[in-house]
This record gives sequence, C-alpha cells and structure tokens, in this order.
Amino acid sequence: MTAPTMHAVRQHEFGGPDVLVHEEVPRPVAGDGEVLVRVRSIGVNFADTHTRENKYVQEAHLPLIPGQEVVGTREDTGERVVAMTQGGGAYAEWAVVPEDRCVPLPDDLADDQALGLLIQGLTAWHLHRTCAKLEGGETVVVHSAAGGTGSLAVQLAAPLGAGRVIATASSADKREAALRFGADVAVDPDPEGLGDRLREANGGRGVDVVIDMAGGPGFDASLRALDPFGRIVVCGIASKEQNEVRTGHLLRHSRSVVGFWLFHCLEDPERRFRAPLRDLFERAVRGEVTVQVGGRWPLAEAAAAHEALVARRTTGKLVLDVG
Repeated sequence: MTAPTMHAVRQHEFGGPDVLVHEEVPRPVAGDGEVLVRVRSIGVNFADTHTRENKYVQEAHLPLIPGQEVVGTREDTGERVVAMTQGGGAYAEWAVVPEDRCVPLPDDLADDQALGLLIQGLTAWHLHRTCAKLEGGETVVVHSAAGGTGSLAVQLAAPLGAGRVIATASSADKREAALRFGADVAVDPDPEGLGDRLREANGGRGVDVVIDMAGGPGFDASLRALDPFGRIVVCGIASKEQNEVRTGHLLRHSRSVVGFWLFHCLEDPERRFRAPLRDLFERAVRGEVTVQVGGRWPLAEAAAAHEALVARRTTGKLVLDVG
C-alpha cells in the first residue's frame, strides 16, 4: 500500500527565501501525546526567517518544513483548534502537534485571529504581564508597533494597566496604524534623537517600560530613556545586532533589562500557554483586541511571504492559506 502524502513547503539548505520549495512529502503520523491536525491556515513569523537561515535561538536541522503555528481540525475528533508545533512542520497540509499545545477555538473566533493570538498575542501578553509586570498608570513604549507582535502589544497595553502608550514605527503610514491600534502618540524609531523623542512624548520624563524586538542602537537609546525603576523587555533581535549592557549603568539608574523567549512558557503549558490564550480569546471575542492581517498567500508562495516580511512591506499578521 502506498503511504499517504501531502503538499508542504520544505527546505533542503539554509539561505534566502528561494530555498523554500513546494513539494509532495509523506504525511506525518501522530505518536504518543501528539495530535494530527488537518491544516487550514498557517501563521508566518519573523522567527521563521531566522530559522530559514539557521540563525534562530534553536538550531535547525535539514530537511526542514518551517513554521510553528496552525489552525485546523483534529483528525481524531474533528474539533477546530489552534496549535503550536514542535521543531517546525507547520508549512504543510497536515501537521503533528503535542496535545498540550493544541487549544480548542471559540466558534466566533476566525482562523486568522486565532493565528495572530497564538505566538504574537501570547508574546505580547507575557511581555506586559510576566516580564514588565506592568503597573497601573505606567508609560509603555512599543517598538515595531505596526508589526504582528507590536500591534497586539499596543492594543493590550491599556487593558493591562498602561496609562500612556508610545509607539514607534518606521514610516508615517505605520505610525498612523499604531495610533489606530490605540497608541497615544507615535514617533520615528531612528536611534538618533530617539531618547529625546520618547521623553518629549511622555511630558519630559523618562518612560517606565520599553518593549523591544530589534536590538541594536535603538535598544541603547531606549535603555537610556528609562525612568528610575524602568524596564526594557527584549523579545527579538530583528536588527541582528547584539547589545552589551554595563551593570554599573543598571545600578546607577535603577533600570532593568528583561529577556523573553516564548518557548520557556511551554515548560508550564497550562499556566503559561493555555490559560493566557483563553484570556486572549475572550478579549478578542469581546472586541478588546483585534489581530491585524497584513497579507495572505497560498502555501506554495511561502517564499513571497518571507520576502515581504523581511522587506518590512507588511503590517500585522501574515497568513498562508491551505486549499
């Protein structure tokens, strides 16, 4: 008997978007503690582009089916779910996921909303609640505020306690989008003069919390803009430029630097993964937070989605459709 197959996007070498090849591959089989999901929609994240080049936090191994988030139906129960894969495998018609990373969806929550809340929404939630420990009335700066994680971090800031939200984004259109997401003010992220712009946007004083996805000179400028007891939370290095922080600086100014990597939440799946997701789903159904969809591509055109993402031509969540 011929083993069942499926279409997937796979890479056999590391490199640019052109290494992503649409091909027919064997359909995966679920093992103990796993669930087979018939995929309908796939989320595209900046981490996928780093994995494609083998420059992500986790080392990748070839051949590789990229991606980590899917919406679809469980093959065993037919239940509609959003799920996070383990070690890739999402860019495909079928995906195997750990059962504790598989969460049922409310009927009135659309696929693309669920995808945006899975990794990017969950990240934004933890940046405010777990890492920054946001207190009522504090000023929050969200860099890359028009992106997938940034747009959700802006929307969640006030409901989670922020008194003022300052966004940064790289173009006038994206700054306008950040204001629509709920930011009180939006400024240019150019590191030159960034600290002055942030203080001016905050009435002349330093800020309390900075959410940073890029690193590089913008991180240094943001760190210097913190008020005493301010925190900068790092959740990405999109600039690919590492930073060094001197302990003397932190001591003299009572400032903190906090790192966040979502995969540590999976070590406590109910408390740090499933429960926060349920909270996000409830907020989305109430209309408190809305995922901004920045573009859709067929599965076979995953390379085009990567190109658009890296070139920063998009705003919000990018989705691959299976069909």
